[in-house]
Amino acid sequence: MKDKKRGYTAPAASIPSPFAILGQLNVPARALAADDAGQPVIPEDKPAAHRGRLDIVRNTAHRGGKTVTVITGFVGANAVEMERLAKQLQKACGAGGTVKAGRIEIQGDQRQTALRILGEAGFCPVLAGG
Repeated sequence: MKDKKRGYTAPAASIPSPFAILGQLNVPARALAADDAGQPVIPEDKPAAHRGRLDIVRNTAHRGGKTVTVITGFVGANAVEMERLAKQLQKACGAGGTVKAGRIEIQGDQRQTALRILGEAGFCPVLAGG
């Protein structure tokens, strides 16, 4: 391409696709199974045993007297997994909840239900506090 101001011709080099480089790497592709409609099905990974200690605490401080179950201590769990666990806890408890600052908050005193669900998910939940 000729630049009129500078008076030179730039080489017409094409920029390689970043995805083309990925094809050259020797990374095994994860095989996906397909359902009856031909849509790919992503297999759910089994949770590892003893994924870490989680503290389950009943809290009423600064909440207008309302009781909230707070689950803390997530190490190595990403935000997507925490959201999935929060949804599962909310559904089992029949209560609302949220994920804030690396912890899960469920409305009401739901410690026993949280203990059961988190234990099934491979964590080591502990009832902490009073």
